[in-house]
Amino acid sequence: MAVDLGKFIEEWSRSAAHERANFQPFIGELCELLDVAKPDKAGPVNNQNSYAFERAVTFNHANNTSSSGFIDLYKRGCFVMEAKQGGHGKSEASLDQVNLFGEAAGPAKTGTAKRGTKAWDDALLKARHQAESYAKALPVEEGWPPFLIVVDVGHVFELYADFSGTGKHYSQYPDANRFRFKLVDLQKPEIRERLKTIWTEPLSLDPTKESARVTRKVAATLADLAKSYETEGHAPVTVAQFLMRCLFTMFAEDVNLIPKDSFKTLLADLRGQPQAFVPMVEELWRSMDRGGFSTSLRQQVKHFNGGLFHETRALPVDGFKLGLLIEASKADWREVEPAIFGTLLERALDPADRSKLGAHYTPRPYVERLVIPTVIEPLRADWQNVQTAAIALSERGKQDEALEEVKKFHITLCNTRVLDPACGTGNFLYVTLEHMKRIEGEVIDLMRAIGGEEAIKAILYERATPGKLGAEGVSTVDPHQFLGLEINPRAVVIAELVLWIGYLQWNFRTFGSAAPTEPVLKDFKNIRQADALLTYSAKELALDDQGKPLSRWDGVTKKRHPVTGEDVPDETARKEVYLYRNPKQTAWPE
Repeated sequence: MAVDLGKFIEEWSRSAAHERANFQPFIGELCELLDVAKPDKAGPVNNQNSYAFERAVTFNHANNTSSSGFIDLYKRGCFVMEAKQGGHGKSEASLDQVNLFGEAAGPAKTGTAKRGTKAWDDALLKARHQAESYAKALPVEEGWPPFLIVVDVGHVFELYADFSGTGKHYSQYPDANRFRFKLVDLQKPEIRERLKTIWTEPLSLDPTKESARVTRKVAATLADLAKSYETEGHAPVTVAQFLMRCLFTMFAEDVNLIPKDSFKTLLADLRGQPQAFVPMVEELWRSMDRGGFSTSLRQQVKHFNGGLFHETRALPVDGFKLGLLIEASKADWREVEPAIFGTLLERALDPADRSKLGAHYTPRPYVERLVIPTVIEPLRADWQNVQTAAIALSERGKQDEALEEVKKFHITLCNTRVLDPACGTGNFLYVTLEHMKRIEGEVIDLMRAIGGEEAIKAILYERATPGKLGAEGVSTVDPHQFLGLEINPRAVVIAELVLWIGYLQWNFRTFGSAAPTEPVLKDFKNIRQADALLTYSAKELALDDQGKPLSRWDGVTKKRHPVTGEDVPDETARKEVYLYRNPKQTAWPE
C-alpha cells in the first residue's frame, strides 16, 4: 500500500528521542514512499549482508587491536547511513542506549541533543565522521560506497558524496547550500527523486558525467566556428579571443551576471540582420569592461574588468556563424565542466589539434589521483583535527576559543598557494580549487554552528574581497591562490578563464549569486606565460666526425622487423640533435 506523503511527514515530524526504536520503522516507511526495496533480513554470513540494518564491521587500530561496530543501515555500492534522533529539549522517552556523548543510561532522555542547538550541530558532525569510519572499515573488496547519509529521524537528512571510489574526500552533496534538507522537503519531487536514485543508481548522480556531455557538445560547436573563421583568413589567436569573449558572455547570463537570457535574446534578434552583430556586441563588451548601461541589452550591466573585455573586437557573422553561436548559447553553462573544458577549448581553437577534439583528454578521476593526495588529503587531515578540537571546546562551553580555532584554519586555507609549473589549460588547478572550496564550505558551516550568522558575516562572499586579506585576516578561497606557468600563450588565457568560470560556478551553486562584488573578474596575473626551462644564446646542429648532423630516435615511433618481429626505430622518426650555446635556467616568477 502506498504511503501517504502528508501523513508520513506529519507523524514522523512529531517523533523524538527514541532513536533505536524509531529508526527501522522510519526507514521502512521511507522505502515505501520512495518505491524502493526495503532492507533485507540480516543473515549469518556478514559479507552477504549487502543491504541490511546493523551491518557488522571491524575496526583495526594502530596498536594491533581491533573492535567491532555496526552500521545503522548499509547498502553495498550505494551508501552508509548513520542515524541519530534529536529532541525538543524536554524529557521525552526512556533511554535504552548510551547516547552520543557517552552519558549513562537513565530514566528519560531528550534525544541526541536539542534540535537547533550547537550541541545538535556537533552531534550531526560526529555522526558524519562515524559514518566515514564505518565506510573505511568495510572490506576492501566491497569498495567505497559513493554516499554517506546522516539522518536525524523524522527531522533532517545530510548527504555526503565521493564519486572517485577512493573514500578520501566525502564532501557535501550537491553543495554546501543543499546537502542538508528537512523532512518536510520530501514534498518536493526533486528531493524524493534524489533519495530514490541514491538507493538505486547512485553513480548516475555524479555531476561531472552530465557536465562532460555538455562540454563536449559546446567544444564541437566552437570548433566549427573557429574553422569557419580561419578559412576566411582570420588569425587563429584573433578567433580564439573573440570566441572566449562570446562563451564567457553566455556563461555570464546563465549565472545571472548579466540579465538572464539577455545575450541569447540579442543573438536571436539579430537573425536576418547579421550586419548589426559587430556594433551591438562590441558595445555590450565595452559596457561589461567598465560597467554601466548597455544600449544593446537596454539594461545595466556589472563591471567585469579582469582583462577579458579590454579588447572588445567582434568578428562579423553570417547566417551560418550566427546559427552556431545561438546553438552554443543554448547550452546550460552552469553545467559546463571546467576540469575538461580547457583541454577541449584549446583543441577547438587550434587547427593542429582540432582533429583530436573527440580524443583522449585527462579525465577528472586521473586529475584527482594527483590533486587529492598532494593537496587535499593533508588539508582534510588538518581540518578534521580542527573540527575535533573545536567541538571539544564547544562542549565545554568555550565557544570563543572554538570559533578561533576554526577561523585560524580558514585563514590558513585562504593563504595556501598551489603551483602547477606546466599548467596547460588549468584543469589540475581548477580541480584543486573546487576541492578547496568544498572544504571551505564545511569550515563556514562549523563557524555558523558555533557562533551563528554573526561569526561568518566578515567572510560572506558579498563582503569578502577576493585575493585580499582584510583587517581580521578574512578572505575566501579564490583564483589568486592557484598559480600556473605555461609556454603556450593561448593556453595561458584559457587557464585563467577556466579558473574564473569554475570559481563563479561554485559561488552561484552555493550562494545563488556568482559574484556580488565588482569588478566580477580580477586581474591577479596568477597564470604567467613562461619561457622554456632553459634559455640560450644560440642553437646549432650537432655534427659527427664526418660533419654529418647527429640524430636520435624519438623513442616512440617504431615499426616491426620483417624477420625478427622485433620493434625497430622508424627512420622517418629520427630527430636532429642540437647544441645550445650558453644555456642557463630561466628565471621564473616568484
